[in-house]
Amino acid sequence: MRIRLDDRDIQMLSILQREGRITKTELARRVNLSPTPCWERLQHLEKLGVIEGYGARIAWSALSRQTIVFMEAELNSHQAADFDRFERAMQEQPEVLECYALGGGIDYMLKVIAPSVDDYQRFVDRMLNADIGLRRYYTYIVTKRVKDTEFVPDSLLETLKS
Repeated sequence: MRIRLDDRDIQMLSILQREGRITKTELARRVNLSPTPCWERLQHLEKLGVIEGYGARIAWSALSRQTIVFMEAELNSHQAADFDRFERAMQEQPEVLECYALGGGIDYMLKVIAPSVDDYQRFVDRMLNADIGLRRYYTYIVTKRVKDTEFVPDSLLETLKS
C-alpha cells in the first residue's frame, strides 16, 4: 500500500528529520498551520509508521575510540528457517548496528561497532561458535567516515506527493 502525502506532510517530514527537537508550535508555524491541525497530522504520520521514532544521534567517536566494520555474511544453508535463525540472532547482538539481507552472492551485510579490532574478532568468534549457520564472513574495517546520514533527500520526499 502506497501512502499518499501532501505538500505539508512532506514539509513536516523534511523539517522533523533534521530538527527532531523542534517544538510542535514552531513546526506548526513553519508549515503554516495552527498547532492542533499540525499535531493531528503528526500523529497521523506516526500512526501510519511514516515516522518511526525520535532520538539523538550520538557521536560515539567524540566519547571513545571505536572500530566500525562492515561484514559480509554467508550462511551454510539457504532454507527459510536458516535465514530466520540468523536474523533473530542478529537482533540480539548489540554490536550489530544494521543488518541487511542481500540479493546476489552474499546473504547479509552487517554494520558492526566495537571498541577495537580485537573486540570485533571476539564478536566474530562468538558468531562462528553460535548455532546460527554462519559459513563464511568477510571483514571491511572503516578507516574514515566520508558520509553518514539517514536523511531522506527532499527530492525523494517530493516524489511521494498524492
